[in-house]
Amino acid sequence: MNGRAADASRRRALALLAIALVLSMSTWFSASAVLPQLRAEWALSDSAAAWMTIAVQLGFVFGAVTSALLNISDVVRAQRVILFGAVFAALANGLIIFAQGPELALPLRFATGVFLAQVYPPALKVMSTWFRERRGTALGVLVGALTVGSALPHLVNGLGGLDWQFVILVTSALTLVGGMIAGLAVSDGPFPFPRAVFDPRQARRALANRGVLLATLGYFGHMWELYAMWAWFVIFFAAALETHGTVSGPEAAYATFAVIGIGGLGCWVGGILGDRWSRTKTTVLMMLVSGLCALTIGLFFTDPTWVVLAIGLVWGFTVVADSAQFSTIVTELADQAYVGTALTLQLALGFIFTVATIWLIPILQDEFGWRWAFAFLAPGPLLGIAAMLRLRASPEAAMIAGGRG
Repeated sequence: MNGRAADASRRRALALLAIALVLSMSTWFSASAVLPQLRAEWALSDSAAAWMTIAVQLGFVFGAVTSALLNISDVVRAQRVILFGAVFAALANGLIIFAQGPELALPLRFATGVFLAQVYPPALKVMSTWFRERRGTALGVLVGALTVGSALPHLVNGLGGLDWQFVILVTSALTLVGGMIAGLAVSDGPFPFPRAVFDPRQARRALANRGVLLATLGYFGHMWELYAMWAWFVIFFAAALETHGTVSGPEAAYATFAVIGIGGLGCWVGGILGDRWSRTKTTVLMMLVSGLCALTIGLFFTDPTWVVLAIGLVWGFTVVADSAQFSTIVTELADQAYVGTALTLQLALGFIFTVATIWLIPILQDEFGWRWAFAFLAPGPLLGIAAMLRLRASPEAAMIAGGRG
């Protein structure tokens, strides 16, 4: 295959897998899109509403840990794993239309997360087989597509008028279509990883690799901040609008769509910087800026809302721009036969932290107000910066981004 044909094949695989991932992961955000209707119909408390999101996070962690311990992404063809996960995530999500309250909805949300853990990590592994150079950019595009998908529920909320059962069924159908695209239309690329055999010790061995451990610690810090910001920015911005006498309406939803959605561009830029400049430097830069935004955005809570939105856009760009680079580092440093296990374990451990901070932010807001609530996310990027500086100073840095570290 000549260079032009190879590039065309890579671009096709990247486009198909990005589309498949957005479609497949739409069930993750389905409850977020209809939460206002569910709160009214089921009389959900703030705590119960938060658990509609937390249940998916916990399910993803459980599914990912199980997958890592069983080496599923390495001993089973990744495309089959993605198709399996998408089919059953669609089923679990679709059954929510029969729920009359959180008693059934929460276990189904948990199950949705379990099966989505069989979609996201294997997709990153499949994409890695298509790119040896520019891998950070390729994975950045995948995570960027997922980020835009995360923003879409807020656009749906802003537009309004959709029945919640309809949204649930449509997202289930989209997940099924996405799984079929990834499972049937995307093959492995020209740089496949070695074949693996089942070895339950590989999950432990992955973290015994110093480079993988430091990249995972960096990911911990990143995830401490990311999902709490995504989950609560809409409430924060609505409260900021109310300080100026504006009744919360679609403005908060549209603003949040922009703040989260701009992260898709951030992922692409972060991937380019990671490949051409340095992965460790890129992650440090993005976490430094995002951490400063977390520290300071609350100080502007009563300022004109365009100022708050401007800081939010910078935060939204940088808070996720580093995400794919942590995963790319794992694909470069982990035992090449067990890259899927290492990726899945990194994601599982990172998502544990999202549960804590999604739950913590409203408690901190009650205690300290919005002026300081988001500031408690800043220690996450600080931990991440320390880990990535340590990785940059280690011998493993010579194996990252073609020696750029």
